[in-house]
Amino acid sequence: MGTPGASNAELAGFLARMAEGEKAAFAEFYKAMERPVYRFIASKLNDPFEAADIQHDTFMDVWCSAVRFEGRSAVKTWVFGIAYRKTMDHFRKHKRMDLTDEIDERVDDSPDAATCLAAAQEAVHLRHCLDQLKPQHRAAIDLAFYEDMTYGQIAEIAEVPEGTIKTRVFHAKKLLLHCLSARMAEART
Repeated sequence: MGTPGASNAELAGFLARMAEGEKAAFAEFYKAMERPVYRFIASKLNDPFEAADIQHDTFMDVWCSAVRFEGRSAVKTWVFGIAYRKTMDHFRKHKRMDLTDEIDERVDDSPDAATCLAAAQEAVHLRHCLDQLKPQHRAAIDLAFYEDMTYGQIAEIAEVPEGTIKTRVFHAKKLLLHCLSARMAEART
């Protein structure tokens, strides 16, 4: 138990024991969740020190809030929600987030959400293009494709309607495809 990739039941068990003040359960929980939570936060900040600080704050919130976890969502969704809010708070505090969208809001109902990501032939191009996205768009892409979460789970984490997440993914895919196409064209010349 407590290895990376722990099941929801294992994570919920750790939370229940943490709610009773068991530090060993927190250590196991941390061991199971530290890498995906750090990767999620760091992918938005591009600063490992700030990411580590936010990760620490996230896990402190998990420890303090374990008693309030009601199980209405998966544990991973709950934890990523805390990490997401802390990351967005960081952007707000440092005024690095533009809260307006220049693109019309449209819902993407296409079944093949990974099409634009598959177009990337090199990870360097994809990382560059991901770094160009707004934090909300990048978070939606990270959670959908790297953490394999549903739009519903992502909406719960971001505390927005599911349609907003679909819209963010739609716009992020369009922006990624445009960026990747331009970079691939440059690479060919």
